[in-house]
Amino acid sequence: MLELRNIRFDVDDDAGHVDILKDVSFTIDKNKFVVITGPNGGGKSTIAKMIAGVRMPTGGSILFNGQDITSLGITERARLGISYALQQPVRFKGIQVLDLMRIAAGKELTVAECCEYLSRVGLCARDYVTREINASLSGGELKRIEIASILARSTQLSVFDEPEAGIDLWSFQSLIRVFEQMRESIRDSSILVISHQERILEIADEIIVVAEGRIREHGPRQQVLPHLIGTAAAMSGCDKIQGGAN
Repeated sequence: MLELRNIRFDVDDDAGHVDILKDVSFTIDKNKFVVITGPNGGGKSTIAKMIAGVRMPTGGSILFNGQDITSLGITERARLGISYALQQPVRFKGIQVLDLMRIAAGKELTVAECCEYLSRVGLCARDYVTREINASLSGGELKRIEIASILARSTQLSVFDEPEAGIDLWSFQSLIRVFEQMRESIRDSSILVISHQERILEIADEIIVVAEGRIREHGPRQQVLPHLIGTAAAMSGCDKIQGGAN
């Protein structure tokens, strides 16, 4: 489904030339729930942005279903079937939840259909369909609405960049239940999550460890997770993976 081949990303800033990603290669197959983890600043979120088309690599190539999408932008990749959820969902003053869901789905969803998606992410649907996507919504509510919009899109690859960021413990527990349900219902699609959280890592089929811009380990959860939890150095490097929200 998705293949990254020798991806590099470097920038020039006040500190000089910085190599952020260094020869990153991996493949994500269909029907997989994959989590990328590793130390802060290691390049995890940059990889997510590369896949979504938010940033373009300075070297290497990205293939999606065999097609080279390296030079394609966000909109073109979205049309091919890639969804991307931001760390901090955007607020849209004047746009109601129902409007956002219809835009995401690309069709005129009925209120009942919209409510079904919202219910799947644990929201009392009819209380939300006419709410504006503004400051009246909490971080946890915004996260779940964003996930509902991705469910409505029903794309082949859904990328979530640190979905636990900025939400309280109660919302985090609800988020875990949503991801567990998504994992159980994967059909001809895959999910990629950037996360430090052990509860999310425990759902994964595969775990990719990224540090200093390189892939340090990639394998089945049963193989990789014990190394992360059982090694003090790994726990320190991964912000002491824990079950609650940061």
